[in-house]
Amino acid sequence: MKLAKLLIAAGAAMVLAGCDSAPATTSYEPQPYVEFENAEWTRDAVLYQMNTRQFTPEGTFAAAQEQLPRLAELGVDIVWLMPIHPIGEEKRKGGMGSPYSVKDYRAVNPDLGTEEEFRAFVDRAHELGMKVILDWVANHSAWDNALVSEHPEWYSRNPEGEMMPPEGTDWSDVVDFDYSQPGLREYMTGSLAYWVREFDIDGYRADVAGYVPLDFWETARAELDAIKPVFMLAEWDAIDLHAKAFDATYGWSWKDRLQQVAEGEGNAATMRDYYITQKVSWPHAAYRMNYTDNHDQNSWDGVASEIYGPAYEAAIALSFVGPGMPLIYNGQEADLDRQLAFFEKDEIEWKEGRYDGLLRTLIALKTEEPALWNGRHGAPYVDVPNSAPADVLSFVRGEESNRVFAIFNLSPRAQDVTFEKARHEGTYTNALDGTEAVFGPNEGDAYGVSLQPWGYRIFREAE
Repeated sequence: MKLAKLLIAAGAAMVLAGCDSAPATTSYEPQPYVEFENAEWTRDAVLYQMNTRQFTPEGTFAAAQEQLPRLAELGVDIVWLMPIHPIGEEKRKGGMGSPYSVKDYRAVNPDLGTEEEFRAFVDRAHELGMKVILDWVANHSAWDNALVSEHPEWYSRNPEGEMMPPEGTDWSDVVDFDYSQPGLREYMTGSLAYWVREFDIDGYRADVAGYVPLDFWETARAELDAIKPVFMLAEWDAIDLHAKAFDATYGWSWKDRLQQVAEGEGNAATMRDYYITQKVSWPHAAYRMNYTDNHDQNSWDGVASEIYGPAYEAAIALSFVGPGMPLIYNGQEADLDRQLAFFEKDEIEWKEGRYDGLLRTLIALKTEEPALWNGRHGAPYVDVPNSAPADVLSFVRGEESNRVFAIFNLSPRAQDVTFEKARHEGTYTNALDGTEAVFGPNEGDAYGVSLQPWGYRIFREAE
């Protein structure tokens, strides 16, 4: 949820937010850090977030299932479904309520379909080579969830002894859990296991994961992995979540810094310092989710293409080429150009989009180039100094003969840029148009490139 990003600003994880003094030449020795092995199918995975209510005119699993072949053909690996459970009616917001107000953790929202239709959706995704994860709301429930009356001791209380929403939020439609209660922990872990065991889902995105004690998530992860290898994404930005619980965490700092650049409040150095700080302070094994749009941003902050303006295409490309696990929000491939109502039915307008072809190219590139894979499976960021460091971000990932060389003009000015050092030298193919480029010290080799405002180049080393 949106407020989580604001609350974590005071936390230790936000060491990333002010690291403009990070040295560009800091040495780095990757540390695995995590104590579990990522499922093999996550190593080059691309996420796709689906709001089932808004995804089709029908807003059902059955209708969404018909679109799965298109997503598989696009190159999607993991479909993240927003919460699928019945929505609370007591203190409901809007006409249809928030899917994050869960009335029953072991049931399917009838507005979306039946259990059989949900199972068919998962089975079809698996047939097409995709995985399915569920959005899980462990921190709070709907006021009319049966647990409120059956286990009132499982809920937090204000000083007057009354049940309450999560403290410091405006989430009046939900009531906060108390994780000091062993019974709650057992019930919630059992519910997580239920959907993996009974419906063969492949993991979870944990809503406001940092509001729930870390040891709960670590215990739950171990129990889920005992059933089958799963993928876990935390809506939070903290290193310790990666030790035993989560494969991936939100790259809020990545998004915030890139939006600062797009708004003219940051520049290429802003992103360079982000990547270098990540490299030296986060475990190389950690997957950091990069996103240019998602349900919270679209509903509450604005339309991604308007937030990023002319930098939008470069931002999408950087989310795939820089270290991190990229997310596509449903409708981005169709140029989603309006905010979707959060508490109502407000379906996506599907049309031929300018970014569909770009996303296909970027997904294929990420899949084919091991240097671009996620976390421990990919290669770290190596800065390539250039003649316009305030405006141009240039870097390589991977070893010689298996490298990707990327150049991003993160400014509204055209740039003729040359490169220093020899970190990038080699023979490459332009990943976007197939032309050859040779960077090196020999006569006739290219020393630089010309870039339009917000232009970029992505080169893959030729064998």
